[in-house]
Amino acid sequence: MEIRRLPADEAVVRRYIEDLWLPYNRELEGIVDSFSLAEDVDIVAKELEHRLSRHETENYQAWVAVNGSQDEGDLATTSGDFVGFVTTDIDESPTVFDRPDRLVICDIYIKKPYRSTGLSRELVERAKRRACESGCSELKLEVDVENERALVFYEKLGFEPSRHTMVATVAGN
Repeated sequence: MEIRRLPADEAVVRRYIEDLWLPYNRELEGIVDSFSLAEDVDIVAKELEHRLSRHETENYQAWVAVNGSQDEGDLATTSGDFVGFVTTDIDESPTVFDRPDRLVICDIYIKKPYRSTGLSRELVERAKRRACESGCSELKLEVDVENERALVFYEKLGFEPSRHTMVATVAGN
């Protein structure tokens, strides 16, 4: 198993979306009541456009876990399977606040056959290394309250709740 940085290459990002991002979000649809993907758009095309634009920013990085790859070549054509990923972004503190810069773990996902193998920990460790390399002294993430498995996992890694996000429906919409 190797963890490789996802390049800003259209073919690689498309493979990442189809092999990992889409299954991850389909799984979230079954876990989180308030989460669903749009039905009236080409999801892969729209997400590809979004991901490529994110890759153009300096603060965003993504890594994929590849199993069975025998080559160091192009991730788009590797013989290995994409089995997990982590995406990160730097949340720089405005100078008016006395808080450190944070590395945000945007998303993390492991395909079911590879869960409980330590891969999730490896991906979080990769994010921690990026935090250190970037001068960030904190990791931050959001997790849906209905995702009990993730909540337990993150607490075991030392994450603690620091805020509550609250949502209300606006009448008339």
